[in-house]
Amino acid sequence: MNAPLPKPTHSSVLSALAPGDSGTISAISGSLGIRRRLLEMGLCPGIQASVIRRAPLGDPIEIRVRGYCLSLRLDQAAQISIAVAQPAMVATR
Repeated sequence: MNAPLPKPTHSSVLSALAPGDSGTISAISGSLGIRRRLLEMGLCPGIQASVIRRAPLGDPIEIRVRGYCLSLRLDQAAQISIAVAQPAMVATR
């Protein structure tokens, strides 16, 4: 049987993603207080997150996680490592 190939991923931080990009949270860094606060908001490793939009000056960003929208400052979003799925390559003839 032919199983679909997994999409290649690359690692980034949530603050570097553009609106419309999404991925899976892989780690949360920073001080204990920041990590605890982000975990309390539902930002846990293994959870899917997507960037909805950015404020006009770029800070804060709005993300969708666990079915709700959440606004984060860029310094908070920079503490969240995320595995971003690359679109599948299409062969051309």
